[in-house]
Amino acid sequence: MHLLPAVDILGGKAVRLAKGDYNAVTVYNDDPVAQAQIFEEQGADWLHVVDLDGARSGNPDNIAVIEGIMRKTLLKVEVGGGIRSIETIKRLADAGVSRIVLGTALVKDPEFAQEAIETFGDLLSAGIDARDGEVAISGWEKGSGISAHDLARKVDALGYRHMVYTDISRDGMQTGLDPEAYRIMAEVFGHPVTASGGVAGLADIEALAPVADSIDGIIAGRAVYEGALNVAEACALCKEATRAALAARIADAPCGPALNITVEGE
Repeated sequence: MHLLPAVDILGGKAVRLAKGDYNAVTVYNDDPVAQAQIFEEQGADWLHVVDLDGARSGNPDNIAVIEGIMRKTLLKVEVGGGIRSIETIKRLADAGVSRIVLGTALVKDPEFAQEAIETFGDLLSAGIDARDGEVAISGWEKGSGISAHDLARKVDALGYRHMVYTDISRDGMQTGLDPEAYRIMAEVFGHPVTASGGVAGLADIEALAPVADSIDGIIAGRAVYEGALNVAEACALCKEATRAALAARIADAPCGPALNITVEGE
């Protein structure tokens, strides 16, 4: 489990939206690359980047900014927003990003989603953003008529093994996470998920610790920008939760047959 501070890019600036509303924008930094460097200095290993312009337009509008982040930091970067062509995936892969999130394309272009996973495999992640259980698309501005759980089963069948799951009603609101929702989604999907939407502070990471086996990452936005969540402390707590989950797994594992080892010469 790792922390991913979020850099959402709109109009070339690092912003946060409230509940995905493009009319409820808060600008936190005029330079997204500089913001990524700040998070790196604070101790982050990962970064979650969303091209909000691209999410609406379907074009990689801020890809040059993302390439700048890759050149000027050593962060592992996860990117989503407006990724709807093999060419865009290849350009991001060539830039060195660690994970690429497909969202709207999973619903509107399943053939592309299948071609992408067959071509790029583990580099890809399914981005499922839900409002009241329904998948939202096109920058969260439209409903899809598909339930989040049904889409999770479909992308699992296609071969996706990573997922970013966002509760839109909580995103950008610092209202806290619902650990059970992410545990259930991981169970439906069959693989751990990255939790997104509503992180308010360390208490949310502590709340996810008991289900750490179901969580591979936690995205935090407004809370880190406004000082409610310290990046270094959050990263340390994520690592501690991961170690505890691993220790519990080892302790619960059935013991195999005793080994009878003979040392040569005895």
